[in-house]
Amino acid sequence: MRVISKNEISEPFLAPLGEQIYEMIGKPSSIGGTTNHSFVHVVIPRGKSSPKHFHKVSEETYYMLAGTAKMTIDDAKFTLLPGQAVLIMPGEIHQIFNASDDLDLEFLTVSAPAWVPDDTYNP
Repeated sequence: MRVISKNEISEPFLAPLGEQIYEMIGKPSSIGGTTNHSFVHVVIPRGKSSPKHFHKVSEETYYMLAGTAKMTIDDAKFTLLPGQAVLIMPGEIHQIFNASDDLDLEFLTVSAPAWVPDDTYNP
């Protein structure tokens, strides 16, 4: 069992393009030792984005909490608002941008199987 709050993570992973990644439940034993899924809270400040990337193994679902997201998956471009979710399948090249004028973009990510850094590739 693992009970955790985002506020308990004092040092989120800071990605090069500005993402703040709070890995709350995942494969490392220190954060749950899961194999079938992982759970992450992501914050992207105004004007920032994730890198364009894909996963060979993991499926991902993003669930929007706050802000407005511009999302690209392969050739599709669309907007996501709080309360909306998107499914990203292995091999789909994706990137998410904070399109809000005054808010951080916040969303939850569930990956199955559990995400590991070795399953992130740049196209």
